Amino acid sequence: MKLGEITIRDPFIFPDAAGRCYYLYGTTLKERGYAETGFYGFKSRDLKEWDGPFPVFIPDGSFWADSDFWAPEVHFYHGKYYMFATFRKDGFCRGTQILFSETPDGMFVPLTEKPVTPPDWECLDGTLFVDDNGIPYMIFCHEWLQVSDGEMCVMPLSADLREAAGEVQLLFRASEAPWSRELFSPGSGKYVTDGPFVFREDGKLKMLWSSMGEKGYAMGCAVSDSGTITGTWRHEGTPVFAENGGHGMIFTSFDGKKYLTLHQPNIPDEHPVFISLADKKHDTSNR
Repeated sequence: MKLGEITIRDPFIFPDAAGRCYYLYGTTLKERGYAETGFYGFKSRDLKEWDGPFPVFIPDGSFWADSDFWAPEVHFYHGKYYMFATFRKDGFCRGTQILFSETPDGMFVPLTEKPVTPPDWECLDGTLFVDDNGIPYMIFCHEWLQVSDGEMCVMPLSADLREAAGEVQLLFRASEAPWSRELFSPGSGKYVTDGPFVFREDGKLKMLWSSMGEKGYAMGCAVSDSGTITGTWRHEGTPVFAENGGHGMIFTSFDGKKYLTLHQPNIPDEHPVFISLADKKHDTSNR
């Protein structure tokens, strides 16, 4: 199938160099014809024709969550493929849990029995960053549902990714970005943080993230002035993508080209969109 025939949110591309194959993961919704719970993948050799969907994680009866299976992304770390994804169940806070597999095709299985994010926090969209010293971190969103002004947070992880290895640190609040706007209406005090993705560009550490903008769901970029994951983070004045799309990431094709991918439109009929960054030089590793 063609890219435009795939209906998912929060697209994430993993280029698997070993198999010379691109894997596409994302949030698959029941109303779009997918199962109510679980994650599915697509794969391609050329970024044009895609095979799938095929299941990469289908929970069994022992898995704790039963709803809000959101934003899976896959990272290669210490010889295995790790999926960071969001889950929820009534009576429990939404959180990011880590799964793993021997191959990017899955099936992925939970690394632990519970999310890594704080159990009493409403959290989503955890992503992996490994610093120059080899220390893994999770960057995640502390939801506006709980804190009103959505927060972007970071915490160190143990080397095996099984648990937090230190305290959570606040990086910034959504309202600090000059392009972000309140959810619902002016004066609501509700600001969204979504979809962090950390990358290097021209020697600088940057982060894509999404919120509401002047024209709806949008995606902006923040820069770490210190060059470290803990910041201080400074926001670019205008969004990278200003209208009806977001939750993006950057990947490098096997021929060295850079692409930004995001879902657009935001609602309904969301599709993954690739935007060429051929005129820019990006290092999109998580180091």
